Amino acid sequence: MEILRTPDERFNNLPDFDFAPRYVEIKGLRIHYVDEGPPMAPPVLMLHGEPSWSYLYRKMIPIITAAGHRALAPDLAGFGRSDKPARREDYTYQFHVEVVIGLIESLDLREISLVGQDWGGLIGLRIAAENPDRFARIVVANTGLPTGDQPMTEGFMRWREYSQTVENFHAGGIVKGGCVKDPPPEVIAAYNAPFPDDSYKAGARQFPLLVPISPDDPASEANRRAWEVLRRWEKPLLTAFSEGDPVTRGGERIFQKLVPGAQGQPHVTITGAGHFLQEDKGEELAQIVVDFIK
Repeated sequence: MEILRTPDERFNNLPDFDFAPRYVEIKGLRIHYVDEGPPMAPPVLMLHGEPSWSYLYRKMIPIITAAGHRALAPDLAGFGRSDKPARREDYTYQFHVEVVIGLIESLDLREISLVGQDWGGLIGLRIAAENPDRFARIVVANTGLPTGDQPMTEGFMRWREYSQTVENFHAGGIVKGGCVKDPPPEVIAAYNAPFPDDSYKAGARQFPLLVPISPDDPASEANRRAWEVLRRWEKPLLTAFSEGDPVTRGGERIFQKLVPGAQGQPHVTITGAGHFLQEDKGEELAQIVVDFIK
């Protein structure tokens, strides 16, 4: 496997992101993660999606640590400061699940509060269902766990087509397009920092094609098994979706309907936020997580 590593200097002086980088080797890759707050406190594991990285959680980390929690935000393989396999064929849904499981096992994380958005939910929900003893609660934010048995939203299908046909896959511009309020230029640049050129974007290009959209997708059966677990999930599950996301709009209802642990929870709809609600309303989402843990 050919592996690319973004030069460290591209991450110098990013706005509001002075967290010490930490690394663990998983499946031959150097995987980066942010780890802040009391090291013995139960962790809040925040998983990003496409095409962002742990920078997405910079507004939330200080609020979560100030509440006495350990805040963990890894970069998925192919994103952020993590190593990037160069070939699109090296990326599969299962590969990403195994890398994050490797991180959890390497750090021996337990009593995890999961926060999953976009692919962070697709990966995190699978992992929680397959390793329920390690998780205490789940916050589902603008995400889902598709099996391909139901049609995806029109918004997702438009995004999928765009991601495969646009000549310049501009990560910062894509994040900007998924926000209600335009991030400043230096923040957009921070989302571009992991990708010096197109050769580093194999994972970002491939991710949209890994979402199961048909019943015979390679990941569909594993996701169905995960749903069997979630239909019996008694631990607390909270939905915190934004009102302005055309990709996942309405996706919270399936969790509220099917997951026992979602019953009676103070589910939230965050106003004034788009798909990347951590960017638009990160402080508000962080407080929701803190209150939910309380």
